[in-house]
Order: sequence, then C-alpha cells, then structure tokens
Amino acid sequence: MARTPSNMLPLGTLAPDFSLPDTVSDAILDLNELKGTKGTVIMFICNHCPFVVHVNKALVALAHDYAIKGIGFIAISSNDVENYPQDSPENMKAHAKIEGYPFPYLYDESQAVAKAYDAACTPDLYVFDEDLKLAYRGQLDDSRPGNDIPVTGNDLRYALDCLLENKVNTRPQKPSIGCNIKWKV
Repeated sequence: MARTPSNMLPLGTLAPDFSLPDTVSDAILDLNELKGTKGTVIMFICNHCPFVVHVNKALVALAHDYAIKGIGFIAISSNDVENYPQDSPENMKAHAKIEGYPFPYLYDESQAVAKAYDAACTPDLYVFDEDLKLAYRGQLDDSRPGNDIPVTGNDLRYALDCLLENKVNTRPQKPSIGCNIKWKV
C-alpha cells in the first residue's frame, strides 16, 4: 500500500471550475451548482484505496452533519479506469449506493480536474469558503489503516467549524496520506 502525501495547494487559491458527469445521477454537474452557501468540501477519492475505505463512514457522517449548515460536498474520482477497472463509473455508482454517499460522485476521465487541483492521493481533501477560496487542505485526521487511531474527522471538522464561525484556523494543516492517484500513462 503506497503512502503518497497530498500536495499543499496555497491557501486562498480559487477553486478551479469544472463540469463532470455524476455517476450517481448520470447528470453533468458543475462546481457552481454544487457549491455550498457557506463553503464546499472537494474530495478526491476512489473505490478501492484502503485509505479511502478506512474513512468512508466518516466522510458520509461529515456530509450529513455539515450539509445542513450550508457546506456542499463533492467527491471526484480521477483514477485511470483502464488499468484500475474497479474505479469505473459503473463501479463508482454501485459503490456510492453501497456506502450511502449523500454527495455526488463525479468522474474525472481526462484527469484534468485532479491536475487543476494538484491532487496527488486518495483521499485528498480541500475546503473552500463561500467565495471558493481555499481555506483548508490536508488530512481528515491522524487515523490511517492499521495505526489503531480512531477515525474522528477532527481536522476536517475543525476546519469546517472555523469556516462557519469566521475564525482563522491556526492549527497546522497536515497533508493527507493515501494511495497515489492512478495517472494515465
């Protein structure tokens, strides 16, 4: 299991726009229609990565807890499905239903969106404010598969609470760790 850290996109970066197919609804959705009124979480995930599997329930819980507060959640998979067919749109749709994703699960076939966000791993998490300026990027929490630390989502929760309370997040923002995005060759 590869341990790839996320790249730390500069805070304040404007969220790159995108329009991608949602594997759950089969609709083409764009950032502006999916963004939350108070902020937006963009997550680069995939079906098979053990790091994502480890935190799926926490991501679903976070979305349920914060969507009602005006935070939008968007999941994107950018993996090469030719070499990783388990991450195909059909499998993404099935996976989203099994996991109970309350957010769209978009497919970035060209990998252009992952490149625009400088995404490196799954999960790679970004929090944008109401103006789509980057307020947080990094890990969900300190839990990793096999390290016996419970999954709490406390780093992401703290970042979202700061955003909602208009407070500066003064905690160190640690990179996420996960499987590398499976780039096309």
